[in-house]
Amino acid sequence: MLKIYILIIVTILFFNSCQRDYTPKPRGYFRIDFPKKEYRMTPDKIPYKFEYPTYCYLMNNRKAEQEMYWIDLVYPQFKATVFLSYKLIDKNFETYFQDSYNFVYKHTIKADAIDEISINKSEKKVYGIMYNIKGDAASNLQFYLTDSSKNFVRGALYFDVLPNKDSLAPVLQFIREDVDRLVETFEWN
Repeated sequence: MLKIYILIIVTILFFNSCQRDYTPKPRGYFRIDFPKKEYRMTPDKIPYKFEYPTYCYLMNNRKAEQEMYWIDLVYPQFKATVFLSYKLIDKNFETYFQDSYNFVYKHTIKADAIDEISINKSEKKVYGIMYNIKGDAASNLQFYLTDSSKNFVRGALYFDVLPNKDSLAPVLQFIREDVDRLVETFEWN
């Protein structure tokens, strides 16, 4: 009698387990909690100023100690950095412009597209170009700003992770808004 009960239970379990269809779950990414957008002004020690987020910090670029006023805007929560390099223009604007252009277009191998957005803030004497690099490029956002006579700043956003446009898209959009704010509030000292 006990053997019959065990046989019936095993049979019921066997048939119940075979009736469900297995559906694989789609690949997902971790949820990202974004901080509240708040900004502060850079210190007056550098020849330019702009507003940057309170959830970031400014760091002197250690690799470029020989270059004055090169700073990094570090996003520790997102493993991202906006590298800012500064140069004085001494009849070499075309060289700096061409270098910026070359740095951007080195990404064409992995980029799906590169959009150029002109920056013209004549009341602040701030001119330049913002490059939106789409795809799995190492840098998805680069720009340069100049007063076209004395000062030149180049910026590039890099993530310290493997480029994946799908997983980075929300963070990239969040940081792009901060870079837009940086450009909007940028002034020469």
